[in-house]
Amino acid sequence: MKTRLQKIIADAGLASRREAERWIEEGKVRVNDQVVTQLGSLADPAKDRIQVNGKPIPRHQEPAYLILNKPTSCLTTTNDDKRGRTTVMEFVRVVQTRVFPVGRLDYNTQGLLLFTNDGALSKKLLDPRYGVKRTYKVKVSGVPNEKTLKRLARGVHLEDSQFKPIEAKVQRASGKNCFLILTLTEGKNRHIKRVCEHIGHPVIKLQRTHFGGLNLTGLPLGACRFLSPKEIKALKQLVAKEPAPIKVRRKKRAGK
Repeated sequence: MKTRLQKIIADAGLASRREAERWIEEGKVRVNDQVVTQLGSLADPAKDRIQVNGKPIPRHQEPAYLILNKPTSCLTTTNDDKRGRTTVMEFVRVVQTRVFPVGRLDYNTQGLLLFTNDGALSKKLLDPRYGVKRTYKVKVSGVPNEKTLKRLARGVHLEDSQFKPIEAKVQRASGKNCFLILTLTEGKNRHIKRVCEHIGHPVIKLQRTHFGGLNLTGLPLGACRFLSPKEIKALKQLVAKEPAPIKVRRKKRAGK
């Protein structure tokens, strides 16, 4: 049965669907020896010969799930860095099958990063409609007051983006700085750094401590481990129900 190329690549565990789309646009995907660059192109994984970066995609892979305690100065990408910088894939070589990171952490952000080859689960975990929580320990400049914390709880609107409400509390003060515990259900580009800078408390250090019920207990920086069957089941249960509907904000009519 013919299916969208990006879905075939994601389901094969080679990358997330978004990254698969980028590979297609960059001409890295061939179907029956023909380069395909058009998003939405269809193929039959049972009949067509599909290659990514010159290598045929695997027909079937056993599902794999693991977490990494990502260090700083490390890129979240499945590709080799042209500048020779360290990537997260160098820390998960223990896995025999190919996996990809679920979402990303910035170069200088450390903490919990989930890996899998389950494209369908990855997509749901990253979909804000399912409300999967991510928790961060954030060292910021200054100490936010109650008014500022309530502002985060209402959601922050920037010129080019609307950020959903963030649960925020001060963990402890440290001189002129403090540590915040922030919990959110979406992960936009430079999300926390942009929001904290907007409220006047720039980020000094950022660590993700939890993702969807998973945590870093007993996992040293730079180490990874496979999830237990119980953890995998709990992760899937988070996205088992129908997602919450998207709320559409209606524009006010002129004169009202």
